[in-house]
Amino acid sequence: MFNLRFAIDYLLHRFKAKNRHGIHSPFVYRLVDKVIYDFEAKKVYTEVENLRKQLLIDNRIITITDLGAGSHVNNNRQKKISGIAHNALKQPRLAQLLYRLVANLKPHNIIELGTCLGLTTLYLQKAAPDAKVYTLEGCPETAGIAKETFKKGNINNVDLITGNFDDTLPGVIDDLDKIDFVFVDGNHQKEATLKYFEWCLPKVNENTLLIFDDIYWSEGMKTAWKEIKAHPKVTITIDLFWIGLVFFKSGRVKEDFLVKF
Repeated sequence: MFNLRFAIDYLLHRFKAKNRHGIHSPFVYRLVDKVIYDFEAKKVYTEVENLRKQLLIDNRIITITDLGAGSHVNNNRQKKISGIAHNALKQPRLAQLLYRLVANLKPHNIIELGTCLGLTTLYLQKAAPDAKVYTLEGCPETAGIAKETFKKGNINNVDLITGNFDDTLPGVIDDLDKIDFVFVDGNHQKEATLKYFEWCLPKVNENTLLIFDDIYWSEGMKTAWKEIKAHPKVTITIDLFWIGLVFFKSGRVKEDFLVKF
């Protein structure tokens, strides 16, 4: 049922979505043309993807602590790292898009909910080396592998925080004067997603970008995405099917865009 529903949602999105030439907002057109559709190879891609290859052949087994909605593929608590790398890591095309979005925004701080094995964190940090990255992970053993990934990737200025997002995220937000970039890739439940969104709102600004992963994951996530888009503080959203981008640009007409990716 999940695969059928997901396939239908995907086909409907492809049918309705536009490419850069169907977009009349100068801000969104530039973002799509110069950032989202920038498919030119970059040196950092090779560096990070070489670490992905290592994870894909790592047959160590770890015990998963899952505090969210679980997986559509494998909900066993004992998992090989190679299996997690195959099923849970962001695919290169999407992880590299996150890199470009961060490089374009040049944030001073980055919050990632859902470290997993640390590969996406590498992309985020390397896109803005001077930014402070807070990456939150619910599973201690997964976080341990992420630390190994960070060491291999030679990144610093990353604060890896382990625990339930309900316990760890408020403290991170409270310590910041403002929030620049947030990537929500954990839990995947309606109530939790909306809660994290609401917690971020007091610290957003003109240049803040919030990104929500798996917005078509379930009926609950689709509802959460609709409610986020409708919030009065939100002025621009870009639905790429796999992720949703949320902006808070003042003085703009509220617009929602469906973009092919």
